[in-house]
Amino acid sequence: MQHSGTITTLLFDWDGTLFDSASAGFIAFQKTFGDLGISFTHEVYEACYSPNWYAMYETLSLPKDKWKMADELWIEHYGEEPPRLVEGAGETIHALRTRGYRLGIVTSGTERRVTREIQQLDLSSTFEALICNEHIVNKKPHPEGLEKAMRLLACARETCSYVGDAPEDVRMGKNAGLLTVAVRSAYPTSKNLLKEQPDIHLESIEEMLLHF
Repeated sequence: MQHSGTITTLLFDWDGTLFDSASAGFIAFQKTFGDLGISFTHEVYEACYSPNWYAMYETLSLPKDKWKMADELWIEHYGEEPPRLVEGAGETIHALRTRGYRLGIVTSGTERRVTREIQQLDLSSTFEALICNEHIVNKKPHPEGLEKAMRLLACARETCSYVGDAPEDVRMGKNAGLLTVAVRSAYPTSKNLLKEQPDIHLESIEEMLLHF
């Protein structure tokens, strides 16, 4: 069993884990589905939310030929919300870098959006690897995104950990053979994290500093 003492590289999920996209994301979904004539309440969000939007579109019976339009509408509405990190994430990232960790991002988000958010938050020099939706064929929990990040950083899996806020993140980390860190977020799926038996479970991102 790996432990945090052997870790030198920390790969993070972006949405919900570091970036406070839960509230902005909900508003964007509400506007997007409203544009498409589908009512989207907090109850619906809780019941059908998935980090894989297409699973959500299917649950809401959105016709496949509308998926691309839904993606574009969501990005547009989401862009109207001001970017912000999860509380404590900025200080945590800074402290981890000061402690000598190499940091990267592996996310299901689109490259255009995530790159823009990272730039707006002045974090461009913080992350040495950024793997987004467009860079992979297989979605979470398939380990392809993590494998790609590790190749890019030339780091061994024994020295690498994945930090995420969704059950799929923990499964992906395990599928890649990494130390898994689960952190609670405002996303509905976050309440199922313990079922995945992550190596480390955190109630907030600041608790990273107790382990690393």
